[in-house]
Amino acid sequence: MNIYGAVVDNSTRCIHYHSEKDIIAIKFTCCERYYPCYKCHEEQADHSIQRWPQEQFDEYAILCGNCHTEMTIRQYMSTTNCPQCHAIFNERCAMHYPIYFEQSANED
Repeated sequence: MNIYGAVVDNSTRCIHYHSEKDIIAIKFTCCERYYPCYKCHEEQADHSIQRWPQEQFDEYAILCGNCHTEMTIRQYMSTTNCPQCHAIFNERCAMHYPIYFEQSANED
């Protein structure tokens, strides 16, 4: 699985987000490429970010950097750790959901 961007280790940490818990990569719907974060996408892609529409939240678009298991957006948004290896994800990533994922009217 290719991870694009300023990746600094095999757990998908990047130069922007590299704490112990920063171990996910997101497949961007606009280019079907995995990046560790939106900043990496902005720096390397030649197009703007498109958010995943809610009707596609069952698509596999999140990669655990610890065990490399793919999960759906819905699975990722409903947990704080990997369902396969139980590695803990950075809970502060939820602050960036509006960048990656379409929000319902009461969440915007």
